Amino acid sequence: MQLHAWGIPHGTGVAGDVGLVIAELAGNAVTHGRVPGRDFELRVTRLDVAVRVEVSDGRRDRRPRPTENGYGLRLVGAVAAAWGVCDRLVGKTVWAECALRG
Repeated sequence: MQLHAWGIPHGTGVAGDVGLVIAELAGNAVTHGRVPGRDFELRVTRLDVAVRVEVSDGRRDRRPRPTENGYGLRLVGAVAAAWGVCDRLVGKTVWAECALRG
């Protein structure tokens, strides 16, 4: 619904890419970044040329590796213009930016 409010209708390539990125990063946070008593945080931001997805969890020691256990981060890398990881005071944030198309 938020993507539609930003002028990115459901069913478009960008909306699909953002949905895939959210699903993969949130799934990874639940599977690999879980700390008892802490949730993960999802943030989606509209930039001038991209939609930025950020998923934060409490495990700084578990860095994402695209070659381990499945294809999730490979898919993120295939649809996102860029992605990466940054540390937080507690835990880490994995982010990806899906480019807006003309």
